[in-house]
Amino acid sequence: MRRHRKGGARFRQDTPPVKRARVNREIKAQTVLVIDATGEQLGERSLADALRLAAEAELDLVEVAAAAKPPVCRIVDYGKFRYDAERKEKLARRNQVRVAVKEVRLRPKIGEHDFAWKLDQVRGFLEQNAKVKIAVIFRGRERERPDRGRQLLDRIATEVAADGAVEQAATFEGRSMFMVVAPTRVGGRAPAGAGGES
Repeated sequence: MRRHRKGGARFRQDTPPVKRARVNREIKAQTVLVIDATGEQLGERSLADALRLAAEAELDLVEVAAAAKPPVCRIVDYGKFRYDAERKEKLARRNQVRVAVKEVRLRPKIGEHDFAWKLDQVRGFLEQNAKVKIAVIFRGRERERPDRGRQLLDRIATEVAADGAVEQAATFEGRSMFMVVAPTRVGGRAPAGAGGES
C-alpha cells in the first residue's frame, strides 16, 4: 500500500512568524540612531560605536526601524525583544474582529412563511456579526421578471435595517440577483462612524 505524505499536518503553519529584525553585525547601515536599554536616545553613532556600546552593556544591537534615515537601533536583550514582539502580535491577532460571510438563498415566488423563516436566518447571522449575502435564484422564465427579486431584496433590507446595513446593492449576475448586508454592530457595539446609541 502506498503511503501518502507522512506527518503533513505537522509542518502546516497557520500563522506567519514575526519578521526577524537585523541584529548586531547583520545591520548594514554605517550610521545608526541609537536608543539605549533605558529608552534614552544616544543620537547618531557609527555602527562600530553602537556595537561597542551594546557589547559593554552585554546586550544586542537590534535594528527596530530599518526604513528610517538613519536606521533606528536599540540596545536590548534580543531574546526578550523577540518574545515581546511575538506576544504583541498574538494579542493583536486575538483582538481582531473576524467577519464571516454567510449566504441565504431564496426564490422569487417564495411563500410568506418561508420568507419569514429566511428573514429570521438573516437576522440570526447579523447578530453573530456575520455579513450576509442574500441571493434570489431565478429559473427559466422567472428571469424575465427581475423586479420581483429586487422587491424581495428591498423588503429584506428594510426589515433588517435595525441590525444590518446594505453593503452591496442588488446586482444581477447570471441567473441570480444578490445583495450583501453587513452587521451595524460588531462585537456587541456599533462600529466607528455608525449612527447608533451612545
